[in-house]
This record gives sequence, C-alpha cells and structure tokens, in this order.
Amino acid sequence: MASSAPLKSRHVWLIIAAGSVALATFSSFTVYLNSRVAGRVNWNEVILTAVLWLVFGALTRIPYSLARRFPLRREHIVRTTAVHLAGAAALSLSWTIVGFLLSLALGRRSPATPLLRLYLSTLLSNLSFCVLLYFAVLGCIYAFFYYGEVREREAQQARLAAQLAEAKLSALRMQLKPHFLFNSLNAITVLVRDQNFQDASRMLELLSGILRQVLQSNDQKEVTLDDELGFTERYLAIEQVRFSDRLKVKWSIEPAIRDAIVPEFILQPLVENAIRHGAGKRSEAGLINIAAAASNGDLLLSVRDNGPGYDVGSESGVGLANTRARLETLFGDAAQLDIRSADGAGTVATVRLPLRRRVDG
Repeated sequence: MASSAPLKSRHVWLIIAAGSVALATFSSFTVYLNSRVAGRVNWNEVILTAVLWLVFGALTRIPYSLARRFPLRREHIVRTTAVHLAGAAALSLSWTIVGFLLSLALGRRSPATPLLRLYLSTLLSNLSFCVLLYFAVLGCIYAFFYYGEVREREAQQARLAAQLAEAKLSALRMQLKPHFLFNSLNAITVLVRDQNFQDASRMLELLSGILRQVLQSNDQKEVTLDDELGFTERYLAIEQVRFSDRLKVKWSIEPAIRDAIVPEFILQPLVENAIRHGAGKRSEAGLINIAAAASNGDLLLSVRDNGPGYDVGSESGVGLANTRARLETLFGDAAQLDIRSADGAGTVATVRLPLRRRVDG
C-alpha cells in the first residue's frame, strides 16, 4: 500500500489540475462572452475569474489532505464531519481572501465601503457556494480513494488465490513424486528378491536418470508435451524391464503439437494405472497406446490399454486423484479427466485441456 500512495496522489492531482484549468478556461470565456454582449470586454473580470478557479484548484489541497487523514468510518463519522466543516470554512476564508485581494489589486473596490465590511460581505455571499464546492470535491476524492482500495483489495485477493493454488500444486507434486518412487523401488525389490540382478541393475540406472530430472524440476508447473513424452518414455523403459517382452508401447503423437504446454507429470499416473490395472493383468503381451492430438482448440491426451476393461476400483489410488486435483487447480472446468472402457477391450483414460503453446506464454 505504501508504494501505491504516491501513484494515487499523482493521479488525484492530475485530475484536479485538469479540472481547475478546464473550469478557469470555461468560466473566463463565459465572462468574456457576456462582456462582449454588453458591448465592452472587461479584461479585469476575465482575468479575475480565471485566476480564482486556478487558486481554487490549489486550495483543494485542504479537502484532499483531510480526506487522507480522516477516512469515512461509521465509528468516527461525527469527528470526520466536524473536521470537514472546519476544512470547508478554511477553504471559504482562504478563497475569499485571495479574491478580495485580487479585486483590490484590479481596482474593483468601492472607496465608500470599509475593507472589513467589504470582506465580510463577500465572505457571506460566497460561503454557501464555497461549502458546496468543498463537499463536491471531497466526494470525488473519497470516491477515488475507495476505488483504489477496492482495486488493491481485488489484486491482493488474486495474489492470495494464486499463492494458494501454487501451494496446492506443490503439495500435489510432492505427493506424486514419492508415490512414483516407492512403486519403482518396490519393483526393483521384487527383481532383487528373485535374484534377477541384471534387470534390477538396469532399472536402477533408468530410475536414477528419472530422479535426476524430477529433482531438477522442483519449480516447474508445466512443461512442453515433448518433454513430458520424454519423461514418460523413460518411465516406460523401467516398466518394460520389469515386464520383459510382455509390454508393448505404441505412440500416436501429432508432430505439430509437441510444443504444446502441459502440466508436468500428467501422463505418468495414467500410464502407471494402465499398466497396473490393464496391460499388467494379462498373461500374454500387454499393449499401451499413448496418443496426443489437437481438437477444437483443446489438447487431447489419451492412454489406452488392452486389459480386462474399466474398473471403478482402479481410480481409488493416489495417481488419478492427484491428476484430477491438479487439472482442477490449474484449469478449473476447462480441463477434465475421463476414464472409461475402450471400444472392443481395455480401458482408455483421456485428458482434455486447453491447447497452449510455448510461444503463447
């Protein structure tokens, strides 16, 4: 808020200065036209009118300063009202003094009228008009201040919402990474228990490469589809070591969308689910088909297996729940995850999300 105060002040004074110049120009021009209609231009009146409105613009410092110091609050309304009545009186006195002195300088005083009586008469004549102007300006200043406060409050709420979303995404990523790691370590443990040291060693090498990428991507929410496919391919290499020749992978990726932006680790839980509940349950070769395509401004990512078909229980794990939560946090209703039985056999999981590219920012 402290940094925005000078900006607010500058804006207010630019508006006040522009308003004062506009009033001075319009009023003095009106006086000029009236004097022309009367047959003789009274330049003293024209100058006096212009200067008085410019002085009034300078005197609006009074309601501006009091408005900043005494904001409108219900619990202090009596005190605030009294302060502004005093401010209106101060503005009236000051403006009348300036006008009075200018009138004397321009020779507009009647010699027969004492100065004090002339000043008091001018003050009383102008008082209601001055008070009206004071509170009109005060209302505009308060409106400007509260408009700025509303904008600042909205910006603060937007920042808080973004911070909460980021915190939620970070928590989801932290949940996903240990889940993936533990599953891989369990697979390696099984290989070691079966004394299949060659495959266990190969899986450890592949897992170390994946972990290096995971640890280097702590601050990333989104990556290119090409990077995500590369990570998924390395993950599948681990699974293919575990399943040997019983796991086949087919890729159907449109080359033109490899630069699309996707949430990091969006495919891995879908692939893991397809292997665990689909292809991995077959005694013969299992097939995983991974596809990516553009459709009506959206990006469609799908993972299909040739397993026994959709099972509601397959959605109870961490991976898919995590994926749904991340999509909702990032895109709201603009993205969805759909899991159903595929035509023929197996299960297909489809993610639909807005198609954005690296060049779009």
